[in-house]
Amino acid sequence: MSVPDPGLRIGPREFRSRLFVGTGKYASVEQTEQALVASGAEVVTVALRRVDLKQRGEGSLMGLLASGRWTVLPNTAGCYTADEAVRTLRLARELGIAELVKLEVIGDPGTLYPDNEQTLEAARILIKEGFTVLPYCGDDPIVCRKLEDAGCAAVMPLAAPIGSGLGIQNSYKLEQIVAQAKVPVIVDAGVGTASDVAVAMELGCDGVLLNTAIAHAKHPVLMAEAMKEAVVAGRKAFLAGRMPKRLSAHASSPTTGVIE
Repeated sequence: MSVPDPGLRIGPREFRSRLFVGTGKYASVEQTEQALVASGAEVVTVALRRVDLKQRGEGSLMGLLASGRWTVLPNTAGCYTADEAVRTLRLARELGIAELVKLEVIGDPGTLYPDNEQTLEAARILIKEGFTVLPYCGDDPIVCRKLEDAGCAAVMPLAAPIGSGLGIQNSYKLEQIVAQAKVPVIVDAGVGTASDVAVAMELGCDGVLLNTAIAHAKHPVLMAEAMKEAVVAGRKAFLAGRMPKRLSAHASSPTTGVIE
């Protein structure tokens, strides 16, 4: 028996893969390509302020992404104000990068937690200018609701601090966000291994975005494969519906009709 799964729709686009992956921190462009292919991801994100957008020759990261094999999700990593983020994405649009964008406005350089006020301000401006905005935000149901109300096409709450690999630190808050959201919920930041991905999907999240967990694995390509499989397994478990949790034991075999 199969349960229908319509796929992931973000704004006007629909994707089969629910795994989004980053392109930073790899040992080489060749390794980046191998990991992207192994992950099965259709959407890959790139930090606009940390790459040369005009360098698109053979062997360059932008040359790889310009191949058309993936939907490129430009992000504003490194921006600390709404103005910086908006200007960065306007520049990217002038260079022909798509309207689908990941908005990231950092509030603290130590924790890399988002600045909720500046993120919301930037989101409102970008949405008015026709961008399809996916904002990185804290695992705060109120902030997520405000971003959705502003017109964001998805919300991207963190699991843990960026690059920490700590995994989901507050599953209850993620469940609250999923329960109220009318747009996709994509866990972004803090994932460390495949089990973290599976948990996020089992909670009902619509997707997971990660980078360091693959790029800093001992074998990045193998970890990319594991992340791909974890997304599929977690999504199937969510659709299947887990058994209820109980505070006492219940025999697995029937207790009636037992021959004494």
